[in-house]
Amino acid sequence: MREPRALADLPFAAYLEDHDGEHLEPGGDYNVVRFTDREFPGSTADNARFSESALSGVRLTDGSLRRSRFNDVWLHGVQVMGTDFAETSWLDAEVVNSAFAGVAVYDSELSRVTFFGCKLVSVNLRGAKLRQVAFVNSILRDVDFTEAELTAVSFPGSTLEDARFDRARLDKVDLRGAAALGIRSGYDSLRGATITFTQALDLAPAFAQALGITLKD
Repeated sequence: MREPRALADLPFAAYLEDHDGEHLEPGGDYNVVRFTDREFPGSTADNARFSESALSGVRLTDGSLRRSRFNDVWLHGVQVMGTDFAETSWLDAEVVNSAFAGVAVYDSELSRVTFFGCKLVSVNLRGAKLRQVAFVNSILRDVDFTEAELTAVSFPGSTLEDARFDRARLDKVDLRGAAALGIRSGYDSLRGATITFTQALDLAPAFAQALGITLKD
């Protein structure tokens, strides 16, 4: 697994221009834009487009970016709380040392996205489609993958706590590198995932319960 890039490593770094507006606008087109140490409380910027842009030290709270698109973006030290990212589209994105709490990302599409050292708490990914997504050395607490589609998703060094996979569809999902597998529900939907023998032993009681098997000595 590669290391996260610094801002200067981005191929479009030399072309970035600082965002000088006070707000994020609905339908805004943010192409080759740099957002640094900015706060956007309660911003409504549905259907916005971010491409070849960088966000560093940005704080988004209680806003909405529903149906927005994020193509080839870099986020570092970003804090997102209580914000609506439902039905968004993410392609070739890198998220580093960022935190998401109480965020709705349901029915979204994430392709070739990597989270490095991030913390996701109470993030709703219901019905989302994740393809070639990696959660690296991250914490996922109370993350909801109900009815989501996960393809080629991995969790190296990450900790899952109270994750839900009810009616999820998994294909080539690699859980072997996870530091901890805390799954609340949806054990019967883990078909298509790869786990280690040790993880299988740890999860055996939950698997048995999901299959209606009683374990007795």
